[in-house]
Amino acid sequence: MYQIDFKHPLSVYFVGIGGISMSGLAEILHQAGFTVSGSDWKSSPITQALEQKGIRVVYGEDASHITEDIDCAVLTSAVHEDNLEFTAIRQKGIPYLSRAQLLGQIMKNYEMPIAVSGTHGKTTTTSMLSEILLQADTDPTLSIGGILKSIGGNVRVGKSGYFLTEACEYTNSFLSFFPKIGLILNVEEDHLDFFKDLEDIRHSFRQFAELLPADGALIINGDIDRYQELTENLSCRIVTYGHSSASDYYADALTYDDCGNVSFLLHSPGREPERVALQIPGKHNVSNAVAAIAAADLLGISRSVSLKALNSFHGTDRRFEYKGSFNGVTIIDDYAHHPTEITATLSAAQNYPHRTLWCVFQPHTYSRTKAFMQEFAQALTLADHVVLTDIYAAREKDTLGISSRDLQAAVQALGRECEYFPSFAEAEKFLSENCINGDLLITMGAGDVLKIGESLLKK
Repeated sequence: MYQIDFKHPLSVYFVGIGGISMSGLAEILHQAGFTVSGSDWKSSPITQALEQKGIRVVYGEDASHITEDIDCAVLTSAVHEDNLEFTAIRQKGIPYLSRAQLLGQIMKNYEMPIAVSGTHGKTTTTSMLSEILLQADTDPTLSIGGILKSIGGNVRVGKSGYFLTEACEYTNSFLSFFPKIGLILNVEEDHLDFFKDLEDIRHSFRQFAELLPADGALIINGDIDRYQELTENLSCRIVTYGHSSASDYYADALTYDDCGNVSFLLHSPGREPERVALQIPGKHNVSNAVAAIAAADLLGISRSVSLKALNSFHGTDRRFEYKGSFNGVTIIDDYAHHPTEITATLSAAQNYPHRTLWCVFQPHTYSRTKAFMQEFAQALTLADHVVLTDIYAAREKDTLGISSRDLQAAVQALGRECEYFPSFAEAEKFLSENCINGDLLITMGAGDVLKIGESLLKK
């Protein structure tokens, strides 16, 4: 594998530079003195922000983009063998790295690299821990899978030895990392276009845990089924957290305020139980917060600093994000695209003020929709009314003969009203005519479904 010499900056080209993680890495190298450029399919707020920082971005897939002055290329996992730019990179003999390999090499430059893994909750937990590190004046470098308002983006380059990043299991990306502290938030079935089954996924998380050095630590959710199989015989320190007193850190006595924001009683080693108040809703965010506190404790950060940071945290973009209201209808946007995430978000919404709960769901990828068809349908029944859009293909092509009409039928079979519209315009028209004052409308999915809510707010 090609090794970058960070003491001698060179010219690096990113294929897929507009991705949330790729853009962050591009910015880190740019600030380190590298000449950074890249391509993406189309202009976006992310690519525009990169261009404003002096990073050259070209659009479309074209072999002519690969010029002789490029010293190294970085590829997103969505790039396939037949990609024209990838083909040109190989033909010219330009060395290349995957996104994960580059991230792993960057981590080696820091004394305290921290990696947050798990099927769900990575972005929120990483954001919570980011806020704690910032509140503690540690001057960290941060790489987050979403936009954090307090840093005005998804990346921050600091000057200390702290480096915090998300660690995604898809294509075993996180096995290229070098963390000193690792977090495993949960382990469930997902990305079944890559993994064989749940046991295959568990094996990858076990391998991730084995990356931690003897003087490092693993923070793991003790509520994970058979979590001991993931920690057995590890040389690093093991810290557990969860909702059970069997864990080192655990939460109970949850309460909700008038806006649905959650508070809980935190139990932790060597301390009296203390009340923690969050400014975001959902039991799942209690778990995320406890994980972040456990990590902060390991880093020696004062508990008062951690609790102050968490109390001032108002969420990350696209995570139960308040967008506005139209005709008295509140619009929330959420990134949930897995049945467990949908259940968590719609359960959190039950404690949010509303008359009727509407969920506009855009399924993400054909393989995930097919694999979890019944689970999606069951989760969506937590809403009073369900509206479906077409499947967001992302990296896939429609080869499975699956569509949103199949999901519509599955939801209706469970006795819940469910509409399907092939265009956003049709969905917007239906919602504007049927949502009434006091209703709560959640646009949900990892694609571009948020445009529906944003369009309604302009009417």
